[in-house]
Amino acid sequence: MERIEQLESNSIYLIREAASSLGDIALLWSMGKDSTALLWLARKAFFGEVPFPVLHIDTGYKFPEMYRFRDDLAKEWNLDLRVARNEEAIAAGMGPAERIACCTALKTDALKQAVAEHGFRGLLLAIRRDEHGVRAKERYFSPRDRDFRWDYEDQPLELWDHHGSPTDPDSHVRVHPLLDWTEKDVWNYVRREDMPVVDLYFARGGQRYRSIGCLTCCDPVDSDAQTVDDIIAELKSTSTGERAGRAQDKESATAMQKLRALGYM
Repeated sequence: MERIEQLESNSIYLIREAASSLGDIALLWSMGKDSTALLWLARKAFFGEVPFPVLHIDTGYKFPEMYRFRDDLAKEWNLDLRVARNEEAIAAGMGPAERIACCTALKTDALKQAVAEHGFRGLLLAIRRDEHGVRAKERYFSPRDRDFRWDYEDQPLELWDHHGSPTDPDSHVRVHPLLDWTEKDVWNYVRREDMPVVDLYFARGGQRYRSIGCLTCCDPVDSDAQTVDDIIAELKSTSTGERAGRAQDKESATAMQKLRALGYM
């Protein structure tokens, strides 16, 4: 079995295991290539349907192309799309000038509000180990306490495909079906599946976005890659990190670890 088939099989198993063992779950969709691949895998896991909510944590700062992509695909795929916003923080003027505080208020706190409102016991996320050193510490099933804190120094063992479930009724489990994937794996999967992605990933005027999030915190990279094949070829020769254009990843590893320990995605 080739690598992509093995990764796909394991991811589909984890998605089904999460749905079976955790019950009330949601899939976090940021409209980036990774979370869209996770959404695609969820559809394959359940024969073309996604039998649980798809949650978008909206900061209000996303690219217009991302919102259009979200709305078009949600309609085409008949998704139970739920959009969560920390309206109080947005109304108070919280913005990217206070980067760490902004991520906490507009992402982590908005997610806390959504979990409390809908009672989710599990969240499917599309993080990968190769994205950031802090994310490399994650497990497939990663518990968060009632305050969303992540105890990265004391994580459960995952032996013989046994995964933990939350014991505290106010806690939840983060499930990471793409944990073993790499950036190249995702693009190879996009090519194999002919999967839709936001067109920001493709070069316009000699630049493209390699990683997308909030418009205020993302910088494009120099590139002439206008197709998926072009991107795959480009990745074979670059030594620049995937998230080099993401502002929060320019902070120290300690800052990123602090964000994630407090519940950041």
